[in-house]
Amino acid sequence: MVSPTPGGKDAREGGGKAEWMIYAFVARGTAVLAEYTEFPGNFPAIAAQCLQRLPAGSSSAGTGPDGRGDAPARFSYACDRHTFNFLLYRGYAYCVVAEESVPKNVSVAFLERLKDDFMKRYGGGKADTALAKCLNKEYGQVIKQHIQYVLDHSEELDKMLKVQAQVSEVKNIMLDSIEKTLGRGEKLSELQDKTSELHIQAQQFKKQGVKIRRKTWLQNMKIKLVILGILLLLVIIVWVSICQGFDCTKHET
Repeated sequence: MVSPTPGGKDAREGGGKAEWMIYAFVARGTAVLAEYTEFPGNFPAIAAQCLQRLPAGSSSAGTGPDGRGDAPARFSYACDRHTFNFLLYRGYAYCVVAEESVPKNVSVAFLERLKDDFMKRYGGGKADTALAKCLNKEYGQVIKQHIQYVLDHSEELDKMLKVQAQVSEVKNIMLDSIEKTLGRGEKLSELQDKTSELHIQAQQFKKQGVKIRRKTWLQNMKIKLVILGILLLLVIIVWVSICQGFDCTKHET
C-alpha cells in the first residue's frame, strides 16, 4: 500500500497543485539513475515494483504514426488514489507518481518533457553506463524544475495536448482517406487495363469481321459467276441445238 505523508491525505489537502506530483525518476532498464520527491512514504518502493512488472521488451520503441517504430511506450497503474505513470523509450524509463485527480495530459506532458531533456543531456553519453542513483545529485534538482514548470503551466499544457490529440486524429483520418483513395486508384487502374484489353479485343474482332465479310463476298461472287457461267452454257447449248449451229440466219433464207 502507498503510505502518503504523515497525517494522511487529509493533512495535505489544500496544497493544490503543489502536491499533484509526488515522486519522479529516470531509469535505465530497472536501475533508477536519478529521482526526486519532497514527500515521505513508500512511493519509490512501489514505483520500483511497477517498473519491475512492466512487460518484457517494453523499453524498446513502439510503432510511431509514420510506421518507423520510434514512438514511446506508455503504461499507467493505479494504487491508493495515486497513479504510477511510465514512459519508456530507447531503453530508458521515465516515471511520475501523481494524485489520481491530476489530468492525464499533465502527467503525459511532464514525462515527455523529462524524456526530451534527459535525452538531450545524456543520450548516447554517460547515462548508458551510469550506475544506480549515479545521476541523482546532478539531475535530481532538474526533475524538480520540470515538475514545477508543468505544475505552473498545467492548464496550458493540458489544452495543448488536447489540441495535438485532435490534430493527430484528423491526420489519421486523412491518412486513412488517402490510403482508401490509393486503393480505389489501383482498382481504377485495373479497370482501365481491362478496358484497354476489351478495346484491343474489339479492334481485333472488327478486323476479323471485315476479313470474314470479304471472304463471304468473294465466295458469293464465285457462286454467282459459276451460276452465270452455267446459264450462259445452257443458252449456248439451246442456241446451237435450235439453229444447228451458231448462225441461225441461213435457215430463214
